[in-house]
Amino acid sequence: MKPGNLTRIITILAILFFYLPIIVVVVFSFNSSKSPEWTGFSLKWYYQLFTSSGYIWRTFLNSIIVGVSSSIVSVVLGTLGAISMYLGSKKFKQVMWTTTYIPFTIPDIIIGVSLLIFFTTLNVRLSLFTIFIAHVTFSMPYTMMIVLTRLHDFDKSIIEAAYDLGATKSVALRKVIVPVAMPGIIAAFFMAFTLSIDDFVITFFVAGPSSTTLPLQIFSMVRFGISPVINAISTLLLLGTIFMSVALRRYVRYII
Repeated sequence: MKPGNLTRIITILAILFFYLPIIVVVVFSFNSSKSPEWTGFSLKWYYQLFTSSGYIWRTFLNSIIVGVSSSIVSVVLGTLGAISMYLGSKKFKQVMWTTTYIPFTIPDIIIGVSLLIFFTTLNVRLSLFTIFIAHVTFSMPYTMMIVLTRLHDFDKSIIEAAYDLGATKSVALRKVIVPVAMPGIIAAFFMAFTLSIDDFVITFFVAGPSSTTLPLQIFSMVRFGISPVINAISTLLLLGTIFMSVALRRYVRYII
């Protein structure tokens, strides 16, 4: 067998390994029965999801609120940090790079336990606010690195030219640096939002009794058996993710 054919076979098998379970979830969201065997096409699980699953939509709203708010704050802080690293001295960059990279290597369970101990020590009641703080904490390093990667493709001499033309630091920031970094900022926002919507481990430790998010709700439902309603939720989330990815790609292509 030629090496090229072997590579194609391995690639196809890897793609099937990753996407076949997703395809199964989507297909069985339209199954008319709860059994793992196909018994006929039906939309009743989607109907049940939209008509008699109010608790799911409440948790979904909680996830959206936390996801959007934490992503905005993470992007603002991450962008400021990335600009500081980009314009700062070499020593400052090394310190910032080290402190920013450390969260990538820490397991989520350690971050969750640490935040729980932190909130408990400060007597902060666990709620959506604590989830918001936690999501900002683990999302900010990602947003900073994404924006910084975008800035590395930017010629710093343009900033110096803006200064020579009389621009102040604030004007150069608003008129030059931020517009150039905008594709990275948008990509960082979607990355932070995806991480927030998807997170379970850290949220599990910092969530209060009345602040359940969608991943926590799905986990509680799975403990009592896998319902086709979960398949319907997963399918809708998958469609939403695909839509966001396509929109982001077209936006970034238009900006560039």
